[in-house]
Amino acid sequence: MDRKRKNKADVYLGDRKAGILEGTDSGYCFTYRKEYLSLPDAEPVSLTLPLTDKPYMSEKLFPFFIGLLPEGWFLDICCRTLKIDPKNKFDLLVATCGECIGAVAVRPADDESESV
Repeated sequence: MDRKRKNKADVYLGDRKAGILEGTDSGYCFTYRKEYLSLPDAEPVSLTLPLTDKPYMSEKLFPFFIGLLPEGWFLDICCRTLKIDPKNKFDLLVATCGECIGAVAVRPADDESESV
């Protein structure tokens, strides 16, 4: 992952780009994409992040996203292999959660993600 890249990640629910997760100076922000919210069958990525057009703000990475991260020996291997500090949860999330078990995936933001 390009370390100079902005701290942004696309959050998918199934094959749909549902929102964007950003690292900010004051913590983290998760915002659902307008296009996603307009879908008649849109669902929240988590019960803790209900559908809304307002951004969610947090000083720490949202617990839902932390729950997607590898743990234990697998976390150690991922951090060592990817050369990511285990304390850097955001980079770890983007690097390891592109193909998670379950419906949610977190991938590096593409250029289209500049506008939510």
